[in-house]
Amino acid sequence: MLDLRPQKLERSPEEMLRHLKGAKLKPRFSLGVWYFYPGGGRFHDSYVEKGTIADCIEKIKAMKDAGIIDSSLGVEAHYPNEVNGDNVHLYKALEKETGIKLITCIPMLFFDRQFEFGSLSNPDAKVKKLATDRLKESLRLNKDLGTDVCVIWPGIDGYENPFGHDYYGMWSRFEGAVAEAMDEVPGMRVAMEPKPYEPRGNNIYRNTANGLLFARNVEALLKHKENVKLLKDGHAMVGLNPEVGHVLMGHEDLPGAFASVLREGRLAHSHWNSQPLG
Repeated sequence: MLDLRPQKLERSPEEMLRHLKGAKLKPRFSLGVWYFYPGGGRFHDSYVEKGTIADCIEKIKAMKDAGIIDSSLGVEAHYPNEVNGDNVHLYKALEKETGIKLITCIPMLFFDRQFEFGSLSNPDAKVKKLATDRLKESLRLNKDLGTDVCVIWPGIDGYENPFGHDYYGMWSRFEGAVAEAMDEVPGMRVAMEPKPYEPRGNNIYRNTANGLLFARNVEALLKHKENVKLLKDGHAMVGLNPEVGHVLMGHEDLPGAFASVLREGRLAHSHWNSQPLG
């Protein structure tokens, strides 16, 4: 697990100038495995024939051989549709052959029909358990692969009718489920990815402030001794994954949003879509 505690350091103006002049950045990038065979959307069909995960892996290898990418690239995938027990060996082989690593296994908590009324926040206990079990398996897979973080994007959790919604219940169910999963797979950090809307009219954690509250609330629920010790040592067990397009959709100030996350030592990952306002 990456040590994010240095993010909290508040520098003097002189220290910031020295840091800006002397620091050497080494950007590292990752791509979702879905990128290599993009699907369609509401307004058009897919422009390419859909490839299998094995096809995606082979395309990554070919790009590495051609010098388009190098071993510093990371790959992201959703569990269970893109990475699972049956195909995880393909990702392990990719890392062994090329050095390109699967850096996060994201639980697919938004697409399935049974999640019509939410995943981890679903008021139906059976559906909520299904989602919680999926998160647990994602955490186990992340731990097995030695990743630094498990990103959570709750795209289908939220509401359309604000004045008739049970906010307390929605938040409690979601946060309790995440804490339950984290205590079952201790020592594995998660990162919330807020988004204002879409696919829900209003997503459960709409902005950076909501994400930070989520992080604090979940950490307060953690009970496993390993998680408690890490928290006591100053580590954030719940981070954020700010998505630039989502931050802009919410009319947030981008540098301010990132600074708010860094100030609490919670910048665990980030996504850089270019979705404009609207």
